[in-house]
Parts: sequence; structure tokens; C-alpha cells
Amino acid sequence: MADPSAGPEDDFPHGAGNPARSALRHAGYTRLAQLTEVTAAEVLALHGVGPKAIRVLREALAAEGRSFAGE
Repeated sequence: MADPSAGPEDDFPHGAGNPARSALRHAGYTRLAQLTEVTAAEVLALHGVGPKAIRVLREALAAEGRSFAGE
């Protein structure tokens, strides 16, 4: 069982959906800020990430004044 005091596995918005969040973690991403180093197309190519997840992630990045690479 996971240690609740260890903190969350990632800081991605829950609106992105569990399959997308899992795909991002599997690809080595655990922080929203890391997505500024990759393009939306690269993230969309991950199995489990769809257009809705990209929209939610893009909105979350924008709320922090950030964006996917190349945007």
C-alpha cells in the first residue's frame, strides 16, 4: 500500500483522466512543468492520452503561465 505521507504520484489535473495520467507517469513524467519540454503531439502519441487530456493539460499549463514546447 502506498504511503500517504509520500505525497501524490504526480501533479497532473484529475480531469485529464486516469489512463492519460498513467501513460504520462509510465513515460517518465510526474510533474506538469515537465510537459513544457515536449510538444502536445508527442504527448498525444502516448497510448492512453487523447484530445480531452491534451486540452485539460494545456489549460493547466496555461493557468501557470506555461505551455507545451513550441506553443
